[in-house]
Amino acid sequence: MSTTHHCGHGPDRPGLRRAIEEIVGSGFLGVQVRVNDAHGEWVAGAGAGELGRDGVPPVDGHFRIGSATKSFVATSVLLLAAEGRLALDEPAGDHLPGFGLDRRITVRMLLQHTSGIFNHTGELEEDGTFVPGVPWRGKEWVDGRFRTYRPEELARLSLSRPARFAPGAGWSYANTNYVLARLVVEQVAGRPFAEELRRLVLEPLGLTGTVAPGASPEVPGPHAHGYYRYEDAGRQRTVDVTRHDPSWVSAGGDMISTTRDLHTYFSALMGGRLLPPGLLAEMRTPEATAGYGLGLFAQSTDTGTVFHHNGATIGSAALMYGSPDGGTTLTAGLNYADDPDVSIAAAFHSAQRRLVDEVFGAGPGRTAARPHGRLER
Repeated sequence: MSTTHHCGHGPDRPGLRRAIEEIVGSGFLGVQVRVNDAHGEWVAGAGAGELGRDGVPPVDGHFRIGSATKSFVATSVLLLAAEGRLALDEPAGDHLPGFGLDRRITVRMLLQHTSGIFNHTGELEEDGTFVPGVPWRGKEWVDGRFRTYRPEELARLSLSRPARFAPGAGWSYANTNYVLARLVVEQVAGRPFAEELRRLVLEPLGLTGTVAPGASPEVPGPHAHGYYRYEDAGRQRTVDVTRHDPSWVSAGGDMISTTRDLHTYFSALMGGRLLPPGLLAEMRTPEATAGYGLGLFAQSTDTGTVFHHNGATIGSAALMYGSPDGGTTLTAGLNYADDPDVSIAAAFHSAQRRLVDEVFGAGPGRTAARPHGRLER
């Protein structure tokens, strides 16, 4: 059993402790978890922060949050809508001159993944065929992991490929939707996304550990380490990829945060302290295919609806769940050794289920929560 460090302000919670130890046992290197609910705050870490070294991940550590980034981007777009600077149902192309965007694609469709745009990180076809986009697997990615991509470059790559369906006629999770949403924010605000995010979200909430890094490879300290296993000339290699240029995924999943900041953000968002009620209601209204609203998922549990947006990037993952009133949140950072087959995906799915069931109430004989099962990257 892995070493667990509990530093919660309330009583120890053996069920939660067992859940995070099982996560490490399932193949993750380390995990840091923060639960805020009616019992108070419970914070703990398990496993290791670094390969070959003792010591659990720092429970106040920074980590790459992958697609949980999308929630921050969507909130930024909705706050600009609240200021009257854009409208959700206007053509996104009105703010993106020069891209030749189909005028049927609205800002809302970008946020809800209903645009039909090809995903620049690749598409998995129904027959199991993977159609590649920018490289993010194997030796090719490792050798080029400090390459910088401009958001416009990623958008043009996607728009050069055939659309998956007519705008609004289906649902398909695509990082490029959020690259374009980021560009909309920059065009409307007239300044870089990181600056507008700071004005709209980070400063009002006092989020000092959250970073939109752009092309910077750095992760602020303290932090756990993420790794990547790959084959090179017939040999298996494992490399520390904590530092890499995240611009290959851009606003689809490039941000860095802490469990404390994710809790503060999601609690405020769900509790109605960030968005006007009407826009929050629109954000939380899911489409039928995957239960995706505008930058978050709606999920049914035995005790009601839980909202979330998890994420994974290479060697690092995040969980971010909240009750509708924001009174209960679960936030976590996970570090691990990734590989080209994303073989950690099944364990990631199980990790979500264990923790969500423990926090949001699926006890013996009750209906378990059904988390979104993909590794959202």
